[in-house]
Amino acid sequence: MTNKKIKINRAPVLTLWATIVAEHLAYDKDTALTLGKAVAGLNAQSKGKRLGIYEEKKREEKEVKKEPPVRAEFVELLGRGIPTVKTPQGKRAAIKGEIIEAEGVQKYLRQKFGDNLDDAHAAMEKLGKAYTPKQLEAEAYSLYEKFRPKIPEGKKGWGVKGELDLDYIHSLAK
Repeated sequence: MTNKKIKINRAPVLTLWATIVAEHLAYDKDTALTLGKAVAGLNAQSKGKRLGIYEEKKREEKEVKKEPPVRAEFVELLGRGIPTVKTPQGKRAAIKGEIIEAEGVQKYLRQKFGDNLDDAHAAMEKLGKAYTPKQLEAEAYSLYEKFRPKIPEGKKGWGVKGELDLDYIHSLAK
């Protein structure tokens, strides 16, 4: 074992894990990257609203900013319904009408994990492979809750980095 611990925010950890889970559920790498980013974004949004960091928009504001209807197909991943659209490059997650670009997600992960991205990816990949796709689909979020970085509760923990223990992730795969 490496005794490797990474100081990192939860959002990139969830993005990477959701990406790996999506790949194990047979989505191609680029689609999986966009789904992973969408899961983390939707999670952050709902937590931010719950903590009072983000305000719920008033009904009038929502109606003023109506977006043109886009035929979205919803994909279920880590307990979240993610809107996706078909693009010339393939299926992509789209939040509030904005298509998430796979290259941007890859750059985000590289930036947040730095030199630790390959090690974190390997640990999570091993964990994903320890489950059948059906088991992983059912257990993915509870597994994330076990290994995600520990941070203070409530607003104090918003945006705070915690410790991601790669050895612990490896141990969950056994």
